[in-house]
Amino acid sequence: MEMLVFGILLWSLVHFVPSLALPVKKGCISLLGENGYKLIFSAIVIISLGMIVYGWRHTTPTMVYAMPLFVKPISLILMVVAFVLFGAANYQTRIKSFIRHPQLMSIIIWSIAHLLVNGDNRSIVLFGGMGIWAMIEIIAINRRDGAWVKQPAPGWPQEFKGLAISLIIFAIVLLAHPYIAGVSLT
Repeated sequence: MEMLVFGILLWSLVHFVPSLALPVKKGCISLLGENGYKLIFSAIVIISLGMIVYGWRHTTPTMVYAMPLFVKPISLILMVVAFVLFGAANYQTRIKSFIRHPQLMSIIIWSIAHLLVNGDNRSIVLFGGMGIWAMIEIIAINRRDGAWVKQPAPGWPQEFKGLAISLIIFAIVLLAHPYIAGVSLT
């Protein structure tokens, strides 16, 4: 469990640098250059993900709570929404007229969806930790960036293209979930 916790903390800390410690980021860039900073940032993210996966797989789950079965389809619907929002962060979309941080909101919804169907200790740490990180990150970025400048809406073909790509990726992840996460969805 310790490795899982440390992995989430490392993930959070490295992601908080641009939003909470901008002088640290600027100092690293002046010392290492833009590419050097990106390389170090990426390496730390990869290490944190490795720690999270290792910690997850090496923690024996202990049930803390169990939700009723009717939450499973709710969780699945939330996951569709999470994938659409995650995709929306990467292209021009009308969603950005309503949600300032679609990618971070997708992490929060992903966390909630997983907490609805996984009541064990390691799930609470992983999904709860990532959800809390995303909430703090939204607050920190909003403070750093100030007023929200909404982007203009794209044409409908672009909107549907992005939605289709998000749904295709969701279907692939849904089918591959047992191999990616080691957890069957049936």
